[in-house]
Amino acid sequence: MEEFNEEYWQSRWETGKTGWDIGYASPALVDFAKTFNDEEIKILIPGCGNGYEAEELHKLGYKNTHALDLAPGAFHSLQNRYPDFPEGNMILGDFFEFNGRFDLILEQTFFCAINPNLRRAYAQKMIELLEPGGTLAGLLFDAPLLTDHPPFGGSKEVYRPFFEDLFELKTFERSTKSIPPRAGKELFIQFVKPH
Repeated sequence: MEEFNEEYWQSRWETGKTGWDIGYASPALVDFAKTFNDEEIKILIPGCGNGYEAEELHKLGYKNTHALDLAPGAFHSLQNRYPDFPEGNMILGDFFEFNGRFDLILEQTFFCAINPNLRRAYAQKMIELLEPGGTLAGLLFDAPLLTDHPPFGGSKEVYRPFFEDLFELKTFERSTKSIPPRAGKELFIQFVKPH
């Protein structure tokens, strides 16, 4: 299986192969973030792509929203589309090497983009990045998808072992707020790091 590194993802941007991009902020993610009713919370969106969620949350007053991506091309659209997003909150780098502490991490087509043999490392890194009581929330594909390149899919049964001993699995069910093309094919997760 090829390595899905910075060059791989940058070439996807340059060739327009961005099938993960829905063209707007995921309603499920924005609606969940708004339930916190605390604009001071520190939010991370790893594998942010065009950064629609980061833009929308910043506009809603969540000024402590950070967007992380491996490919430089990910930030060009966000910078051009929404110059008010703080440059210091756009983090170019590898998720697995990144350090910080966050109250909320939003998952949107990042988990499905990493090599499946990194799924446990993903869960462990999320624990490192979250404050005690912090939340990992978002959408995971509930379908097999591809086996040799992203997007990689799975199911609740496949995903559970990566997370269940690390998090309190508060919500792990079929999403009711998926975009129409993904309806019935996504799980919504709300996993909380124990105190």
